[in-house]
Amino acid sequence: MVTEQPSEMPAAAQSYWAVIPAYNEAATVREVALRARRQCPNVIVVDDGSTDGTAEMLAGLDITVLRNEENLGKAGSLCRGFERALAGGATGVITLDADGQHAPEEIPLFIKQALDEPSAFLIGARRRDQRKTSFWRYGANRVADFWIGLAAGAPIDDSQSGFRLYPATLLRAIDVPHERSRSFVFESEILIEAARRAMVIRNIPIAVRPRSGPCPSHFRPVLDIVRITRMVAWKILSRGLSLSGLWCVLRGTLSA
Repeated sequence: MVTEQPSEMPAAAQSYWAVIPAYNEAATVREVALRARRQCPNVIVVDDGSTDGTAEMLAGLDITVLRNEENLGKAGSLCRGFERALAGGATGVITLDADGQHAPEEIPLFIKQALDEPSAFLIGARRRDQRKTSFWRYGANRVADFWIGLAAGAPIDDSQSGFRLYPATLLRAIDVPHERSRSFVFESEILIEAARRAMVIRNIPIAVRPRSGPCPSHFRPVLDIVRITRMVAWKILSRGLSLSGLWCVLRGTLSA
């Protein structure tokens, strides 16, 4: 078994777990998992019914591998990872992608902030110059940021980032639908629910690298934005729109 010792960190940091959802990421998942294990003592990879041998690439690593018998989508995979981490006593759960876009070496940035603010929800915010690499993806993300911020009543920077730290208190408090069709809606809705519970949301500046593997991004700019917008509309219709929240979002959008 390949054992990677985490970087030296305070004892309290040992209770943070990393969850990596993976679907057909055989080309990159082993390296990402190894690097994450150097930063975090407990790493879970959830293989979402991959057909390219993703799970086999993790053989011999000192991590936990969960396998979905069928493709459940990112939301279902995240929930499986959350459940396992919480059962193991996690104080918080860090999520990152398996395709190499997120640098596991930045995990300590999240843990350091979480130790200062244990109840804060941390979002890895990509630098804006890096988000302009794809016009359509950048535009879709900005639209999502606006609508999610509108429902949350507060500006949200980089709402579609998958590099996050969820405090265990949030994961235990919410019950967000996670069927396959809601993969990216799920992550957006958690943001809204956290903001509406007056939870502190902090941005952690991160670098993002081009995808390393052959598998294209699972985010579909048109379809997923339509689904997110529909979810936001329902939230606003069912709970009402805060005028002060609208002003905060507009001010944040105009100043960005």
